[in-house]
Amino acid sequence: MEPTWSEAEPIPPPRPKSRLKRFFRHPFTWFVLLPTLLVAVYYYGFATPQYVSEARFVVRSRADAPQVSLGTMISAAVGGGGGSAVGDAYSVRDFLTSHDAVMRTHEQLDLTRIWGREDADAIARLWNDEPERLTKYYNSMVSVAFDSTTGVITLRVRSFTPEDSKAVADTLLAQAERLINSLSGRAREDALNVARSEVAIAERRVLDSREALTRFREQQQELDSSGAAAAAMATMGQLEAQLVAAQAELRERSAFMRPDNVALQTTRNRIEALEHQITVERLRRTQGDGALSQQLAAFERLMLEREFADRQLASATASLETARMETQRQQMYLSRVVEPNLAVYPLYPRKLLSVASIFLGLSVAFGIGWLLVAGMREHAV
Repeated sequence: MEPTWSEAEPIPPPRPKSRLKRFFRHPFTWFVLLPTLLVAVYYYGFATPQYVSEARFVVRSRADAPQVSLGTMISAAVGGGGGSAVGDAYSVRDFLTSHDAVMRTHEQLDLTRIWGREDADAIARLWNDEPERLTKYYNSMVSVAFDSTTGVITLRVRSFTPEDSKAVADTLLAQAERLINSLSGRAREDALNVARSEVAIAERRVLDSREALTRFREQQQELDSSGAAAAAMATMGQLEAQLVAAQAELRERSAFMRPDNVALQTTRNRIEALEHQITVERLRRTQGDGALSQQLAAFERLMLEREFADRQLASATASLETARMETQRQQMYLSRVVEPNLAVYPLYPRKLLSVASIFLGLSVAFGIGWLLVAGMREHAV
């Protein structure tokens, strides 16, 4: 019987693979280390330096001027006040990141020339000058941050030369100032137009009230119904006094004269005439369409309307004068805290931070994927 291979000669163990081959065949090398190496080569070998110009400014309002009072102290303690200026600051921030700001800056500086330089690397430079893509690239190179606590707006502009960064920052600040002036002027003009319209309405009301009063006087043929009423009251008082005197005289003469005496009959006739006249006067004052009471009520109503119209006109005129004074003063203004600087050292790209971030991100993703694959294999077995 011939011996088997195992009895004749031991099977040689498999030759171990070299560490270098295992390293290159490991998925970690291809999915983590190689991309990280490519990113490092780009940043340290080809990436063009980017210079940052930073400016800081605040948006102030004349209404934000500090006034020492208990209300303002409490408002400052709880963080209130300055709502208008804060709203305007947000408006400026949104404008500086808008398509309109991009187009206006592009018309003045030619952003395609600034960010599309031939000496810039192919990845960081601007390749397309279409408005939408230019706006997207602009927002990646320009940042605007607003601190609601201090009210300071920070503008940061990146480009491939210090001069271009400063030029873009200066242009954006000038546009922000024009926007503030436009908003302030529009607010002043709106206030002035409202005041003028109020004056026109008040003047029309005054004219209408005076015309109505004139028509009433022509219809009643009385210049002053209140004076006529006073005269009627005086006349009534005189008639009543004469009636009382005549009645007293009649009682006095009746005491010693015969009833058929002519003097007594004359006194009785005078009393009857006075009573009739008093009745007529009372009817004229209280009854009929032309009653003095109605005439006086209509006259007082017209006089009250004229008085209110005069007061409204005086108030509207004062408001117009105040609005005119306000137009002479600027309501809002942009105050520069830090002027745009001319950079000396490039702050971008952040090479080490970018390479480290890529490595950590890919490592975490690779670890999660490895765990998922291992779990799937265990469930398959």
